[in-house]
Amino acid sequence: MNKIIAIANQKGGVGKTTTAVNLAASLVATNRRVLLIDLDPQGNATTAAGISTQNPKNLCDYYFEGAKIKECVYSSKDGFDILPGDEGLIALEVAIRNDNKQGFLSKALKPFSDTHNYTIIDTPPTLNQLTVEALFCASGTLIPLQCEYYSLEGVTGLMKTIQTISDKNMSSNRVLGIIRTMVDMRNNLAKEVSDELEKHFKDLVFNTLIPRNVKLAEAPSHGLSGIKYMPNSYGAKAYLALAGELIRRVEYV
Repeated sequence: MNKIIAIANQKGGVGKTTTAVNLAASLVATNRRVLLIDLDPQGNATTAAGISTQNPKNLCDYYFEGAKIKECVYSSKDGFDILPGDEGLIALEVAIRNDNKQGFLSKALKPFSDTHNYTIIDTPPTLNQLTVEALFCASGTLIPLQCEYYSLEGVTGLMKTIQTISDKNMSSNRVLGIIRTMVDMRNNLAKEVSDELEKHFKDLVFNTLIPRNVKLAEAPSHGLSGIKYMPNSYGAKAYLALAGELIRRVEYV
């Protein structure tokens, strides 16, 4: 059974793409078959996955040109499959809205229901139609959050949106957890925000802290995840631990 997980936060710069890529690689390391979907027009996850093909096919080719969805999937150096993204997704977002094709992504992903254990969706840093599509088809959502006060503002709104979609029987999506990213516990503010998160969201907050880590930042320029680029780095070990927590939350319930 393919578990579809959206990684979402309306705020940019919280480590969303870094989490998507490294979590996908970490799940592969546990012998899970993983599909990563780059739904962000910036295409950063595609770059980080090391896709070298010129103008690779993506969801735009599927929607506008009638390409088969499996023709749009490529293999990464980390061992996960990826459905790439680029600026063409901006036009796709408009088309889905204008054509009233809500639920398009759910239909597109049906061929992968028996071929992969996990589908990870990297969403845009805004609550647009592409993000709604991801939330609509996902069975769970992970919210990466930098430990600073401005980052707290959008979380409650995103959680309400997910709840609204679920309440209207449009989706079975639920918040799987909040991931604290780019953490530096030498910073008093980071400690305070981390404590506030644990106080308000309790068990929703993952125990694993993702540290600020140079190797995680360097890895995308090599077309690799931090797991593959420097497996003994603190960042890589943190994402492997996070994958273990996620597996326990979704596979042993």
